[in-house]
Amino acid sequence: MSEHGQEPSGAETVEDRVYRREDWYAEEFAARRFARCEFHQVDLTEAITRGVTFLDCVFGNVQFNASRHTDSAFTGCVFKGCNLFDAEFTGCKLVGSRFQDCDLRPLRVTGGDWSFVGLNGADLRGVTFQGVRMREADLTKAKCSGAVFTDVDLSGAELQDIDLTRAELRGSDLSSLDLTRALLTGAIVSPEQAAVLVTSLGLQVRG
Repeated sequence: MSEHGQEPSGAETVEDRVYRREDWYAEEFAARRFARCEFHQVDLTEAITRGVTFLDCVFGNVQFNASRHTDSAFTGCVFKGCNLFDAEFTGCKLVGSRFQDCDLRPLRVTGGDWSFVGLNGADLRGVTFQGVRMREADLTKAKCSGAVFTDVDLSGAELQDIDLTRAELRGSDLSSLDLTRALLTGAIVSPEQAAVLVTSLGLQVRG
């Protein structure tokens, strides 16, 4: 394993370092911490992180293809032009991170906290978010047709002009959804959610 691979618990934090064109294909990272670091054109294809923390880092044109991340944190990070094809995040924290011009399909997210994440205009067609906290996330103009958002906390989220055509939405908090500024044709919701959405339009449901 290279110096960038698996480290024992308690490894020192790497701060303010810039990595360029590193080949970390299929590397495994555990109990590492990076603060204010930059990663440019780094290959993390099929890489695995467990309990790794990235704080206020920048990822530019990084390959995350088929990478797996468990109980890791990417907080306050910026992802620019990154490829997350077939990437998986399980129990990860991405609070306050932003994605710009990234390939996010097909992305799978299970559990964790993605509150305040910036996904404005992102192409999320067919991606999966299950049991994720996404409070006050920015999904303005996001393309989410055919996506799965089940048991997701979207309270306070920015959902203007979002495309949720044929999306699976059961169990999610849709209280921030403005039906006059969203595409919902064929979307799947529970009866309880339907009642909330109808009420948001000012309609009354009576037997």
